[in-house]
Amino acid sequence: IKEENIMTKTMMIEGMSCGHCSARVEKALSALDGVSSAAVNLEGKSAKISLSKDVADDVLTKAVVDAGYEVVSVK
Repeated sequence: IKEENIMTKTMMIEGMSCGHCSARVEKALSALDGVSSAAVNLEGKSAKISLSKDVADDVLTKAVVDAGYEVVSVK
């Protein structure tokens, strides 16, 4: 049995103002190879990302920036 090692990262994102914004960010992140799921917290200005493999912070950042939002940090 292959054990799936799930990693999580949290991104702080500026510029999201509505549910449509958070849905765009979730869709952009979820489309990346290695991202199992992305859950955006609009009030907390953050996204919690579950990864099935290591995805570089700059790849995650680029997806959010390309969607039209500003990434403050990735942890």
